[in-house]
Amino acid sequence: MNANRVRIIGGVWRSRVIRFPAREDLRPTPDRVRETLFNWLGQDLTGKTCLDLFAGSGALGFEAASRGATRVVMVERDGAAFRALEDNARRLGGAALALKRADALEFLRSDDGVYDVVFLDPPFRSNYLPQLLKLVPRRLASEAVVYLEGAGAPELPPDWRLSKHGRAGRVCFQLLKWTRHDTESGLSRNV
Repeated sequence: MNANRVRIIGGVWRSRVIRFPAREDLRPTPDRVRETLFNWLGQDLTGKTCLDLFAGSGALGFEAASRGATRVVMVERDGAAFRALEDNARRLGGAALALKRADALEFLRSDDGVYDVVFLDPPFRSNYLPQLLKLVPRRLASEAVVYLEGAGAPELPPDWRLSKHGRAGRVCFQLLKWTRHDTESGLSRNV
């Protein structure tokens, strides 16, 4: 695949190509990792609301919409990347897509949405994670999962539980659950 193109691997848009601008920190989630992630999520996201917080290429958000997510909010700060997201959304005809040009942290502070799946793929060299893991729980539905991708496996704060994890080359990826839902309800909840 070309450096600035990625193919959607499942759902109604399977094999459709999305394009994105060349940016140093913009690296789409590799096909093998996306395949594993959507196996973990169960392939069909019908009825789910998703947040792709550092949308970048849009690979995760478009993949979720392709697999039936009811609503996918894609947040991107970079102007060129955001315009590419708009172009791809227009070409695909994605009615479930809501694109927001914003800083991820500012978006989390002002958003009032609740999400079943949150994709966190911040730039590898950023230090966003500690702040994200404090802000994201307010946006989570009771059975929500958080996908985290980065250069390494971070140490998680006490209220987070690692559900699944993998590594592909330089990419470490994990599926997390926020455990406060478990203790607040008194029920045990599993991914």
